[in-house]
Parts: sequence; structure tokens; C-alpha cells
Amino acid sequence: MADHVKFLEAVKAGYTFKGESFKIGCAMLDGSVVAGADVLLPFKTLNRHGLIAGATGTGKTKTLQVLAEGLSDASIPVLLMDIKGDLSGIAAAGNLNDKISDRCQKLNIEFKPAAYPVDLLTLSEQKGARLRATVSEFGPVLLSKILGLNDTQGGFVAMIFKYCDDNKLPLLDLKDFTKVLQFVSDEGKAELEKTYGKISTTSTGTILRKVIELQQQGADVFFGEKSFEVDDLMRISDDGRGIISIVRVTDLQDRPKLFSTFMLQLLAELYATCPEEGDMDKPKLVMFIDEAHLIFQEANEALLQQVETIIKLIRSKGIGIYFCTQNPMDVPASVLAQLGLKVQHALRAFTAADRKVIRQTSENYPETDFYKTEDLITQLGTGEAFVTILNEKGIPTPLVHCMIRPPQSRMDILSEMEIDSLVSKSKIAAKYNQVIDNKSAYEILTEKLEDAAKKEEQEAEEKTTRKTTAKKEKTIFDDPTVRSMTRTAGNTIVRTLLGVLGLGGRSRRRKSLF
Repeated sequence: MADHVKFLEAVKAGYTFKGESFKIGCAMLDGSVVAGADVLLPFKTLNRHGLIAGATGTGKTKTLQVLAEGLSDASIPVLLMDIKGDLSGIAAAGNLNDKISDRCQKLNIEFKPAAYPVDLLTLSEQKGARLRATVSEFGPVLLSKILGLNDTQGGFVAMIFKYCDDNKLPLLDLKDFTKVLQFVSDEGKAELEKTYGKISTTSTGTILRKVIELQQQGADVFFGEKSFEVDDLMRISDDGRGIISIVRVTDLQDRPKLFSTFMLQLLAELYATCPEEGDMDKPKLVMFIDEAHLIFQEANEALLQQVETIIKLIRSKGIGIYFCTQNPMDVPASVLAQLGLKVQHALRAFTAADRKVIRQTSENYPETDFYKTEDLITQLGTGEAFVTILNEKGIPTPLVHCMIRPPQSRMDILSEMEIDSLVSKSKIAAKYNQVIDNKSAYEILTEKLEDAAKKEEQEAEEKTTRKTTAKKEKTIFDDPTVRSMTRTAGNTIVRTLLGVLGLGGRSRRRKSLF
């Protein structure tokens, strides 16, 4: 009993905050919920990023859903990456059942079914507002990192961007970039080398192959107009709740390159667009990246450095980023070190490798006198997790075994009819779903090459015409043989006439009579 009192005091001391907070559950000890041991999350520190981890079926997605609901209720916009397709139910009210009723009773909370304001977004042909960005917005540095280019190739990409800027060739989609690549390696090579230096055919070939690889993962759908404005992620609904934007990426599980491309561009755009805010009472936007390993599994070193840099700096912009993954080791150590909130659901110890991961994971959490973390982490029930967060002073709160509250929205996916209804009511779907193909580098260079081809063809026709005309004007006397015969005949006639007249031929001396 003394342990329970001591535990309750520790939890209350660690999870009492001056600013606004919301309750995600209650702490547990010896497998039972401790009354009054509320686990609260302060809004002030939610821009310090976080991690939600655990094996399949342990309740990660529902925890994510609970956090999104709490943030929305506090007028904080949320962005969710829905990889598995089971987050769309947040747009519909939940249903009370015996399990939910029992859990709410243990946690001393009231279940209030609620549907939340949701906008569906998509990177592909799925239903929702289309997310796009132009090649120019990526810039040469980011594009080179996405393509995995070396310094020499990256310098060549920078030269292409400079050439396009100087010659007013907009780079909107990948076909623009591909067209310029083909142009500078062929017809325009001499023009570029005159101004920008030597061009390596090997580099252009490598870059083109990298672009084709990206296109094979569906990047053509993402690159183009109209560009998505990040301000549309930070909207408040008419009833004062933060709008939850759900990016439906269920068809990108086998296309990690496109997913990481989108994520990096979005993070870079948020960082570049949002002003410095310092420490705010509430974040301006909280982003949850489900199945986060997809970002990192094919990322090169340059890409990882870029992500790490943005994670470090974007906090001051008032933006929090939360990674959801099965294995916490999927997140690079350099990124993991930047995460303030940690919600660790159960892990499974089926193999020696699993036990090693569990041991490493346990070492990442604060030490506690109330739990043997390494043992308990494999015994956590569904909807239970280890929780620790940074308090308002930036100090980690005590590690607690927490029973997570149930979501108030539906723990299921929306039907196709519900999705259609949601998209039709969206204020941004009509804005971004119109197809725009403005005149850009592809069209300009195509016209240039066509004009050059027409000019060349015209010159060839004119040359042929001149030759034909000259040929037609030739007479029989233009023939060399005829001219020779004519000259011979003429000379013979002249000599004959002169002879008749006594004027032709050689003069003979008259013989002297004397």
C-alpha cells in the first residue's frame, strides 16, 4: 500500500503542469489502474516531437487517434499519414460498447461519441485533395538529395536550374526536367558549354536514370501544379476545433521513394514558410507519420542529415512531428534523440534479435523504481503503454505504465460513400483537384526544337529548289562535249571561209623570177 501511495505522489508530481494539458489515460501499478494517477500531456511541449512504437495489434493507431482528438479539441490542427487506411474513421462518431464502457469506468472518464473535422488528402489518384509540388520548389539541392546524386552530379543539376532561370524555362513537372536534360545533352550542349562549362554525358545519363526510377514509383502524379499551400494544413473549423488533415497513402507502401520525397519536401516547405515562434503555449501544427520506417529505409546519408536538421530546427516554428513505427530502432539514433514524448506499446520477444531490441529500447527510457521495464515491455496489454514526456522545464517525466483512453471517434475506416461525401464537402478539394498544365520548359523547348527543325527543312527545300531551277535553265551548249564539238566545227568553218577568200592558211613566199 505504501508503494501505491508513493507511486501516486510521484505520478501527480511528474504530471502536473501550469499550462493547458489533456488526459490520455491513467497510470498503472501491478497490473491495476491507480485511481487519481492521471497521465496528462502538456500542450506547451508538444512541439518537442515524439515517438509512438509497438508491435502490430498493440494499439498504436488508437493512441495516435486519441492524441489527434485531444489536439483538435484544443484548436490545434493535425496532419496524419494514413498508411494502412484505418484512420479515416476519425471523421465519424464512435460507438459505445462493453469494452469501452469498462475502460472509461477504470479511467474515471465519460465517453462522448464525436466526429471530428477532417480533410482527406492524397498523393495519388485516390479520393481527396491532391498534394502537388513543382520541381522548381524542390530546388537543385533537395532534388539532388532525393535522387541520391554525388557532388558532381548535384553541381550539374544546379547548372540546369541556373540555365532554366536565365532562359525563363519554368520547371513544373518531371517531364520539364527530363526535357531539359535531353536538350542539354544533345541539341543545346554547345550553347550551354559556351556559358556554363563542360557537360558530362555520363552525368546526364545517370541523372536521367534516377529520374526514371522516381517516375516508376508514381512521382509524375506528385510533381506539377497546383502546388499545395502549407497554410491549408493549419485551419480551424467553424466550431473552433483544429482540422485534421489525413493524407491517404495506402498505395505507397511499396513506393517508399515517393513517400520520403513527399515528406522531405513538406518538412522543408513548412520550415521555409513558417515564421520563428519560439516557445508557444500551443503548437501551430502537429504531424503524425505512421509507418515511419518508410521514410528512412531507402534514405541515403544526405537525406537523413536533411531530416535530422529539419527535426532539430522546426520546433522553433511551432510544429511538432511524431513518428509511429513498430520498432523504435527503425528511427535513426540521431533523430530519436530529438524526440520528447515516447509512448511505447508492447514488443514481442520471439527471437534473439527481438530480445536485443527490447533491451536497447528499455535503456532509452528513464529509470524507475516501480517497474522492471525490460520484463514488463513484453507483457503490456492492448491499449497499454509506457509513457514519458518532457515537462515544461524540459525534464523527462517519470516513466509510467499507462492505460490509454479509448478514442471518441470511430475505430474503423469510412465507407466509399462516406469518403465521397467528405470529399464533396471539402473546401480545398476543388481548389487542388483541377488539372493545370501551364506552358513550361517542356513546351518551350519542344517549340524551339520544332522551329529549328522547320527552319532546317525550309532551308533544305530552298537549296533543292535552287538546284532544280539551275538544272532546268541548262542548254545543250552547256554540255562539255557539245561545247568542244562546237568549237571544232566553228574553227573549221572559219578556216574554210578564209581560204576561199584567199586570206586563210599560211602565207607562201612567191618564188623570185630573178
